[in-house]
Amino acid sequence: MVEPSFAERSLIPHRSYLTNGHVVSSTAINITDTEVLTADGSVIAYDYLVIATGHADDVPQTRRERLKQYQADNEKIKGADSILIIGGGPTGVELAGEISIDYPEKNVTLVHSGYRLLEFIGPKASNKALEWLKSKRVKVKLEQTVNLDSFSEGAYVTSSGAVIKADCHFLCTGKPLGSDWLKKTVLKGSVNEFGSLKVDVNLRVEGRKNVFAIGDVTDIKEIKQGYLAQQHALVAAKNLKLLITGGNESKMATYKPSGVMAIVSLGRREAVAQFPFTTLIGIAPGFIKSRDLFVGKTRKQMGLEPPSCGC
Repeated sequence: MVEPSFAERSLIPHRSYLTNGHVVSSTAINITDTEVLTADGSVIAYDYLVIATGHADDVPQTRRERLKQYQADNEKIKGADSILIIGGGPTGVELAGEISIDYPEKNVTLVHSGYRLLEFIGPKASNKALEWLKSKRVKVKLEQTVNLDSFSEGAYVTSSGAVIKADCHFLCTGKPLGSDWLKKTVLKGSVNEFGSLKVDVNLRVEGRKNVFAIGDVTDIKEIKQGYLAQQHALVAAKNLKLLITGGNESKMATYKPSGVMAIVSLGRREAVAQFPFTTLIGIAPGFIKSRDLFVGKTRKQMGLEPPSCGC
């Protein structure tokens, strides 16, 4: 959104890396014991199934449409003198940080419903992020929400009655899990009260021998992060290979939740990082993530060309 050309490197079509498979670009609407049904009418038979639906996110399906969306968001940022960001999780904090660095002349306000930013990590890390944003002239309002219906004549009203002048806003609040549709399938009994799929230590869906779940949609007690979803995938893939080749179930790999570790970018060069035994802020953690947000590493893992190719 702040640098649209970055999307050229980070938007990776599934067909680019899934070279030995078939991609169906449609929404799954039902699961039976042997088949998956999609919105476009496809019926896909399966011997083994992996569910990785993450969080529901209403985004354009094609790469071209997605790039156009980012370009439109960028034009909105460039054309505004004042910007409101709603949500103080990693997305909101990183967006505020990038805008404050690339467009230091703009007035940025971040409103968050919680009592501190980045509540998924420790207070020390969230306090460091707060002080960094303040040092870049970002106004942060905690324990408040914004009623978007209250927008009138360039002003937004918060739950505390505060009036925020802004030319545009970006909603960076959490999204619901992509599991509602599962409640009408044969897996409905495996969805807990929070919408998460219950899995065992082998990442198989509760009560199922041939159905796995990975990523944010699982009920694993850990923060939801991309690199952890990758660890889930490695375990699930190993177990699938074992089962498909007739291996002994007792030798299946298990997944053990890890301690909280997170890196949140702050602008182009800095970041705040929480590791199991320490919290850091500045250029050192920024060197790990902020340079390219792990895009280069991800492309390399997928066997793709370096991001400099622009493809």
